[in-house]
Amino acid sequence: MPHVAESVSDLIDRLGGTAHVEDEGLVVDDEEAFRRDTTRDLAWTAAFGTDETTVAAGQWLIHEAARALGAHSASIHELYMARARGDVHGFTVPAINIRAQTFDMARTVYEAADAADVGAVIVELARSEQTYTYQRPIDYATAVLAGAVAAGWRGPVFLQGDHYQFNAKKYAADPEAMTEEIRRACRLAIDAGYRNIDIDSSTLVDLSEPTRDAQQHENYVRAAELTALIRSLESDGVTISVGGEIGEVGKENSNEEELVAYLDGYRAELERRAPDAIGISKVSVQTGTSHGGVPMPDGTVAKVKLDFDVLHRLGVVARQYGLAGAVQHGASTLPDELFHRFPAVETAEIHLATGFQNTLYEHPDFPQSLHREIEAWCFANTADERKPEQTDQQFVYTTRKKAIGPFKRQLWELPTKDEILAAQRRKIAFLYTELGVNGSREMIDSYIRPVEQRRPLPDALREAIAAPGAAG
Repeated sequence: MPHVAESVSDLIDRLGGTAHVEDEGLVVDDEEAFRRDTTRDLAWTAAFGTDETTVAAGQWLIHEAARALGAHSASIHELYMARARGDVHGFTVPAINIRAQTFDMARTVYEAADAADVGAVIVELARSEQTYTYQRPIDYATAVLAGAVAAGWRGPVFLQGDHYQFNAKKYAADPEAMTEEIRRACRLAIDAGYRNIDIDSSTLVDLSEPTRDAQQHENYVRAAELTALIRSLESDGVTISVGGEIGEVGKENSNEEELVAYLDGYRAELERRAPDAIGISKVSVQTGTSHGGVPMPDGTVAKVKLDFDVLHRLGVVARQYGLAGAVQHGASTLPDELFHRFPAVETAEIHLATGFQNTLYEHPDFPQSLHREIEAWCFANTADERKPEQTDQQFVYTTRKKAIGPFKRQLWELPTKDEILAAQRRKIAFLYTELGVNGSREMIDSYIRPVEQRRPLPDALREAIAAPGAAG
């Protein structure tokens, strides 16, 4: 069982002979032992420590280890610009939302990537997921980077803030307050090391307006405003990859007229706010899917009529505007036989979340006693979300994601997690193959130049190292 340090000095002791702090940075002395053992202790301390200064020290050590060992947080922007130019094509970048078991799932993502020479993979978390999984951006970035280090990964780590979404009701009541929520979310993400952010103001689209421009107006104005903010926060020479969205997932399918209205309005608004600023690199569209899939009364997921023609047609328009193409959301619960079709229609990116959650919860080795605890928690704590027509199975399916935070540690420490992670790895490897990103490492290396991100040494860590007898 990993060790959770109770103090900064205890944390330093856990480094043992694997690493030490020197000249405001971390030096790894025994790479194999550090990746195998020390990283896990640091990850557990950062995730479950009860002392704030110790947690902060653990976070710093992990970020420094990732820097020292070549797992740099990076932006995928330049690859997407290459795709917009037509320099690369024929693949779809998987963006994997890790809600649970973040350290071990990230390790699994990068082990599978290393085995298939994959470089084009994004790891992301939606703003809503942050809340119910108990993972602030710094928590998520730390756990993912720790997992990459444990996997032996050397290369770019594309951390992405997914669905930084406007709440339409809150916006109608107070547009400025709602926008400030998203501004703050962007700042926190960038501070945590994210270099990819998807702005979702598609919830502000008003289809009752008479023209496409009027329908998309609030959407493109806020997307441009937030793009300008993000550009102003870039301090390390890295162009953050920013995504936009024109159709809320689960609503009506998108069309060319909507996309053109959005992109024309967005371009003009961004130029007004920040002349010559770099714009979005991709745009999400609605094709007939829904987040999490649609559960049937027996708990199974309904088949979806996904319109690949929408992805193809809107991708062409997007590339004419200098973007990588269209992005597909809500896809992880689709049948396996559909995934090869995404690169065939030049889908730029695909977001995958609930399918991995389902593999965790529905794996035959998931402890039944914990199943019962989670279901009881859902009935006790999310009853207000239940729709009158839902069966118990439908209700649990739609709300069990909310239990991930309250049961975070139990899920990280499942006695049967190795068997479950093996199934996750098989699915990830399958998706890499079907989406055409096997062998993409050379392509990534050609376009992405990761920049070292140094964080100031925490005072508590400096003081503990300077104390007589300290191991660091």
